[in-house]
Amino acid sequence: MNSSNLLARNARKYPNNEAVICHGRRVTYDVLDNQVTRLSNALLSCGITQQDKVLLFMPNVLEFIVSYFAVQRIGAIVVPVNAKFTLSEVEYVANHAEAKAIIAHEAIFPAVEKLANVELKIKTGQAIDGWESYNDLLENANTTPIDCQLTEDDLSTILYTSGTTGKPKGVLFSYRNILAVAQMIAIEMEVKPESRILLMMPLTHSAPLHLFLMSSMLVGATSVLTPTFTPDLFIETIEQEKTTHFFGAPVAYLVTASHPRLKSADLSSMKWWVYGGAPLSEGEIRHIEQAFQAELTCVYGLTEAGPSGALLFGHEHAKKAGSVGCRAPFGTELRIVNELGEDVPVGEIGEVVLYGEGNMIGYYKDDEATKAAFIDGWVKTGDLARFDEDGYVWIVDRKKDVIISGGVNIYPKEIEDRILQFGGIFEVAVVGVPHEEWGETVKAIFAAKTPIDEQQLKDYLSEHLAKFKVPRLYEQVEALPRNASGKILKHQLKQQVVN
Repeated sequence: MNSSNLLARNARKYPNNEAVICHGRRVTYDVLDNQVTRLSNALLSCGITQQDKVLLFMPNVLEFIVSYFAVQRIGAIVVPVNAKFTLSEVEYVANHAEAKAIIAHEAIFPAVEKLANVELKIKTGQAIDGWESYNDLLENANTTPIDCQLTEDDLSTILYTSGTTGKPKGVLFSYRNILAVAQMIAIEMEVKPESRILLMMPLTHSAPLHLFLMSSMLVGATSVLTPTFTPDLFIETIEQEKTTHFFGAPVAYLVTASHPRLKSADLSSMKWWVYGGAPLSEGEIRHIEQAFQAELTCVYGLTEAGPSGALLFGHEHAKKAGSVGCRAPFGTELRIVNELGEDVPVGEIGEVVLYGEGNMIGYYKDDEATKAAFIDGWVKTGDLARFDEDGYVWIVDRKKDVIISGGVNIYPKEIEDRILQFGGIFEVAVVGVPHEEWGETVKAIFAAKTPIDEQQLKDYLSEHLAKFKVPRLYEQVEALPRNASGKILKHQLKQQVVN
């Protein structure tokens, strides 16, 4: 089985069932499959063939889903790109992935209009110099069925996520990896043909894409998309579309919990309120559950594992809020190990490692990083954690200094490397600062030869980094604390920030 055949099967089983709803557009499985066939044929006519890499630069829109399945239907590899990336960030991904094509949405097209070194460039809306029109290609393409012969072990997707080296790493997945975690969510969270999955978090992230879009497609459910998130849109969409499942970052729940419209909203259709990307404290859980009059479910996981990891269900929050759960979900195993790969006893801190069919093939074009990411077939999360006496997992730190803001991973090294290119700054450390709504916000602490204009530095970073990566807080110091080997002592800086 592969994703293309999965969609084709649903078109035969549920031809008149709504597959996708987005901004007033309602598309049945039969129509969706027909559009995918058309775009697939168009891509073939433009020279895209099996194993070619195709970038998708779009928010959550119908065209993303059509493009995603069309690329896979012809055996090409889909490369979703964060819709907030700047030109230089997209260029890096395109070059590293050796992308042959890009499909961009006109709403964010200005960010990539000057993209070079990609053979085929397609945008929604009207064609312009150097860019084909998605709409024209779809309209003029033939509807000859394409029989996709790919197996579960064939390559499907590359998702780029920044690494500790500062350069984004391409996480390579097979169809088996993706279908395994989609099945996991369908089983654990009761996704059925009558389910209506609300997708407001970016589909360029592994959890919305692999867990919730693909579980919806797996069973023939309805995917309800919005290209942005606001509390008003969140509430309105649930009421109008009678959605049943939602996955969001903690901040999505926190900002909505204080919204005045929530008290009178009809959210009775919702069965699963799921959050992930960062833990919620017991107080925050109580606040959200009281505001929503519902229980939440926490999903903990790692992109490199599909994602998969652990689950904390609604009834468990009463005693274990802040934990990520006491078991791995269907098809996944979880351990906490020491540096030798040995299981640690209860209460002792070690690294979380995961095993399952969702685990990535590896990092694209990086055998060394791939080897380092595994231990005896188990993927290492980089998260330090402990088991409590009841078997619940508590994350205590992150080996890689990842900052999680609004459920999105932000990697300090990438930001630090860019700051060092700003004239006058000779050392810098980027750390996470506790934030009531976002979990963490980004702070840059730096030393420079002369006083640095904070706004000029921020403007410079905004030109080269996605908005969510640009530090909100800045502090200039004489020197950063270092150990005997010269390594910056980030834990000291974090303690100073908290205190």
